[in-house]
Amino acid sequence: MYKVIIGVVIAAAVVIIGFMIIDPKVNNTKTTNDSEIAQNEKGYSYTIEGEVQKPGTYVLSSGTVTMADLINAGGGTTSNADSLAYYEDATLKNGNTYYIASKFDNTDVCNNSEIAKVNINVDDADKLMTINGITSSIASSIVSYRTSNGSFKTLEQLTEVYGIGNATYRKIRNFVILHA
Repeated sequence: MYKVIIGVVIAAAVVIIGFMIIDPKVNNTKTTNDSEIAQNEKGYSYTIEGEVQKPGTYVLSSGTVTMADLINAGGGTTSNADSLAYYEDATLKNGNTYYIASKFDNTDVCNNSEIAKVNINVDDADKLMTINGITSSIASSIVSYRTSNGSFKTLEQLTEVYGIGNATYRKIRNFVILHA
């Protein structure tokens, strides 16, 4: 039994050494932190999800990056993208994930009517509460936030509102728009 264990250990060591010879970079692995991953010599990383042709993370040039730049990097929007749920000229923050909302419910292929949505930049608290997931306190917080900070430029700004965490944001993001 001991001979088998010793044989397996020796074989494993030979395989590891063989791989290190084949790929010498294995020894030179370097641990990187999030900022080193997000910023490199080409620019900064942004992730786009939802109704785009190629969702994913893209490295774009440093400086001012807009939603239009990120959508173009993702191959453009799909025919189901709701153009009222994003501003093309919105300035994006490095390392963030951005979502392009749907016009129609993707889970119901037979439905041809648009999703009922509210405008988070102009609708009052009562109208905001018609969306499942927006309580009276969250609706009040949305109105207070936009009064203090101005209009929402991206859907992701909802996560800055008191009472809206990631779960609530994901629940309501297809049911809100930014402009008419």
